[in-house]
Amino acid sequence: MTSLEDIQVTALKGVGASLAATLARLGVHSLQDLLFHLPHRYEDRTRIVPMGSLRVGDVAVVEGEVAKADLMMGRRRSLQVTLRDDSGFLVMRFFHFSAAQKNQLAEGQRVRCYGEVRPGRAGYEFYHPEYQVNPAPMASHSEATLTPVYPLTEGIQQPRVRSLCQQALAYLKRYPIRDWLPPAMLADYQLPGISEAVELVHAPPADAPVHLLMEGRHPAQQRLVMEELLAHQLSLLRVRQQIQAREALPLLPRGDLVERFLDSLPFRLTGAQQQVMSEIRQDLSQPVPMLRLVQGDVGSGKTVVAALAALQAIGSGVQVAMMAPTEILAEQHYNNFREWLEPLGIRPGWLSGKVKGKARAAMLEQVASGESAMVIGTHALFQNDVLFDRLGLVIIDEQHRFGVHQRLALKEKGAADALAPHQLIMTATPIPRTLAMSAYADLDTSVIDELPPGRKPIETIALPDSRRDDIIGRVRDACRTGRQAYWVCTLIEESEALQCQAAEVTAESLRERLPELKVGLVHGRLKAQEKATVMQRFKEGELDLLVATTVIEVGVDVPNASLIIIENPERLGLAQLHQLRGRVGRGEEASFCVLMYHPPLSGNGRARLQALRESQDGFVIAEKDLEIRGPGEVLGTRQTGMMQFRLADFERDKGWIEAVREMAPAMMGDSGSVDAIIRRWLGERIRYGDV
Repeated sequence: MTSLEDIQVTALKGVGASLAATLARLGVHSLQDLLFHLPHRYEDRTRIVPMGSLRVGDVAVVEGEVAKADLMMGRRRSLQVTLRDDSGFLVMRFFHFSAAQKNQLAEGQRVRCYGEVRPGRAGYEFYHPEYQVNPAPMASHSEATLTPVYPLTEGIQQPRVRSLCQQALAYLKRYPIRDWLPPAMLADYQLPGISEAVELVHAPPADAPVHLLMEGRHPAQQRLVMEELLAHQLSLLRVRQQIQAREALPLLPRGDLVERFLDSLPFRLTGAQQQVMSEIRQDLSQPVPMLRLVQGDVGSGKTVVAALAALQAIGSGVQVAMMAPTEILAEQHYNNFREWLEPLGIRPGWLSGKVKGKARAAMLEQVASGESAMVIGTHALFQNDVLFDRLGLVIIDEQHRFGVHQRLALKEKGAADALAPHQLIMTATPIPRTLAMSAYADLDTSVIDELPPGRKPIETIALPDSRRDDIIGRVRDACRTGRQAYWVCTLIEESEALQCQAAEVTAESLRERLPELKVGLVHGRLKAQEKATVMQRFKEGELDLLVATTVIEVGVDVPNASLIIIENPERLGLAQLHQLRGRVGRGEEASFCVLMYHPPLSGNGRARLQALRESQDGFVIAEKDLEIRGPGEVLGTRQTGMMQFRLADFERDKGWIEAVREMAPAMMGDSGSVDAIIRRWLGERIRYGDV
């Protein structure tokens, strides 16, 4: 039976090869694709506004007679058309126009146009408005409808997309869209069927409640929002299904490595760490790949949990790969793991993009032969020439920066006998609950929600940069008492436009102002060895003050540091600020974080600094960050192609997340429905095998 999915857009009037290619850039190939190319907002063009009542910034429909049309020569040639009604006049200005257009807009013609009022050379102007010559009478108020506004690409304008969608709606009568959701589910939520919802969203009837449509809360829009969120959830469950379709080697706890490691630690695990460890131990002993996300606040001890998982795997005779997104964080892990594992007779290997030549060849040989039981590195671990003898566990730190496709690729790196490795993923800062349910639906989640005993709250203060001298005095006082401090700059290069002090300039000026202190400098452009040397000197107390860029945001642990100054904090996200603040407060002393901002602050900037001053809890801060910045920013690259919604709005529609999370697993048994829903909403963006 023919469906709208089978009918190509070229079946529509006026769509040839060239327009079809333009539509393809919008992901539109079939009539179904076109009908799911949904308006992202509406414009109210239901009444004509008198020209004399317009103000700058108004968006309005006006109608009048062409008083004159002039070709204006200047820096840019333009067509200037003056319209007049009983209350005043308005200019339509076109920088791109044809001779036919000029002739069409001749003196005396009646024109209706829609645009935004801007101040111009000749008074109030509309630039490139949509217009009609000799328009039909306006619909009566009882018949008038809102005008949909669609996402565009180069080479196509709103009127064309609107007319194509209207043509496609005519096909809907003959070929209704297949509803893949069970009728009982729709009845539970009192939602319309899919064809009815699509039709209403493209062509709202005159009596549709305008405020609901404008806010995206109309039942027809919510019907589509729910299915879109469901499609994303199903696509991630499909990823999980694909990874877990492969068997994994059950890694049963053997030997005494774990006990010896725990005995060597100078502290006891918190209850939360023990709970998460028992969840991981349980997962690792299963014959299906573990897919577990561990999130905890800054300083909650995720790395120790990763080490315990690694030792369980090594004790079972398999290899472990640990991957971090940056060189400095990978090195930090390498140093920690060497310190912990070498006394147990295990020497971790190191593999990053900077390991070259003979050293790289030797490392690859150790990994391939199985001589190296654990290897730590960056994305370099993904490369094709990295072959493992018997890879059983992959630990990924800072998952935000790794996409689903890279995780799918990992399953191919498993033990040579076609077994998939277990995957443990750690995030440096907590992820808001609703976002975790949505963006990480393919993973089981563990939370370390308890900080080690003895941690004191960090006092956070926001001061304008005009108080720089006082702040430098504060650094001097802290270092005189034997404490250490960080000074964080948010750019490496000097940039007058952003008014950021470059790290080099700051370090130099602080050395001049504080000659009695030893000042070190780290930034992303130093060679790995230089960075490691400076960090080590700071850790050992040889340096009093470390000037750094945000490269120190994760993994650096210096208990004696009790003061951190963050310049231009308004330029960073809340989660990153919380992460930086977590560099202090690791010892017994009271710690301080000074946010040195450049006034005036934007509303968002003020809200971020306020949230940081009010809370020490990473989970509270994560929720606030989501509220202020939205899911795309919070997730970073994890969301590329994943969280770019057509209609859903994460903040507005988060009430659906819990319901969708319950619906999705129940649908996974019906493979045909799942494929159809994913294809309808995500189209070409998710191709599972193509990694």
